[in-house]
Amino acid sequence: MKLNVRQTVLIGLPFASILAFWQFYDQVIPVILENRFGCSTLITNVVMSIDNVLAVFMLPLFGTLSDKTSTRLGRRTPYILFGTLAAAALMIVMAALTESRSFVGFFICLMILLVTMSIYRSPAVAYMPDVTPKPLRSKGNAVINLVGYIGGIFSTILMTFLISSRTTDSGIIEYDSFIPIFTAVALFMLVTVLAMVFTLNENKVVRNSGVGNDAEEKASAGEKLPKPVVKSLVFILVSVFLWFTAYNGVTTSFSRYFENRYGLDAGVSSLYLTVATVAAIASFVPLGIISSRLGRKKTILIGITVMTVCYLAIFFLGSAGVLMYIVFATVGIGWAAINVNSFPMVVEMCHSSDVGKYTGYYYAFSMAAQIFTPIFSGILITKLGYTVLFPYAVIFSALSFITMIFVRHGDSKPEQKASVLEHFDVDID
Repeated sequence: MKLNVRQTVLIGLPFASILAFWQFYDQVIPVILENRFGCSTLITNVVMSIDNVLAVFMLPLFGTLSDKTSTRLGRRTPYILFGTLAAAALMIVMAALTESRSFVGFFICLMILLVTMSIYRSPAVAYMPDVTPKPLRSKGNAVINLVGYIGGIFSTILMTFLISSRTTDSGIIEYDSFIPIFTAVALFMLVTVLAMVFTLNENKVVRNSGVGNDAEEKASAGEKLPKPVVKSLVFILVSVFLWFTAYNGVTTSFSRYFENRYGLDAGVSSLYLTVATVAAIASFVPLGIISSRLGRKKTILIGITVMTVCYLAIFFLGSAGVLMYIVFATVGIGWAAINVNSFPMVVEMCHSSDVGKYTGYYYAFSMAAQIFTPIFSGILITKLGYTVLFPYAVIFSALSFITMIFVRHGDSKPEQKASVLEHFDVDID
């Protein structure tokens, strides 16, 4: 059994468009709200949290709807295609409204855009397990994550070259037109998604994959999951919430922590997170291969252990030197070990007819954590100071290890290979 890498890369292109958008959204929209429309930091933060609130409800909804869809384009492709077309069109309109400084129009378009992005995120992610045999889904997810992160990096590069500003005599930063960056990201999203749509026929790919076509799977479709499986599902979703609470708690207050403890500005401290991201990207595919040998659960537990130890190490490090870079690189590897395997474990527990719905559950719990952790960690930091940040991460990360122990389903049976080289035996046709 081999992973079709070419097909998986093409399926990952919509995920690249999604991460390109969110990289752009997180970096550019706050600047527009504060610089062009004069919004306060509080209002900006509230607006920037709306996408997470919408995602908790809408990702399971549209994942479920796509499960029940049947068209000539397939069940996931219509959501991916028309969601991207709508999002790209809205971005062009928003660019014009930014230049005309029409806040009401901009805000309305932004809300519609966030709904539009929710429409196709779950279907886009569910496409891979639709056509990938269960034992290969960790490898497939590794490839999808790699392609997705490339999209995020490309968006960052676009922002570097297409956003320009100048400082006035009074020290105020004024930005030039945002139309180029809106247009470039929208075009990237269109090109990547259209490349998949015109290259892959979803219905044909699904038929050829044989996933969900076996008699046992068809007979069980629509049935309720056994109670032991439901118990495992609950525990892994709680684990997802807990490790995202730990990790996003750190990333949310990271720059201010380094400023308070080490006297480093945001530009310098961001290099540590960059190192973690690069290490994660470099380890996605190797970890997908490793998990096929060790099993997903063991790989996740190792990843949690690594991250918990690293959080603790950062708390005790007295200076932000070379050792700090090494620790953050290790954090990135641990985070990749978790992400490569956790989503495949969730969809492993469901029937092929429910992949979209369970994809939505996975993202709903991760998004819920990203709503909860900035608020809760912010309260603790306000009362106890920034020194509480990494102990906070240690506690929630350790809790995710405990809940993960109780997950008994969703693992893949480790493949028995005749040699180490066979672990790199993938189909590129």
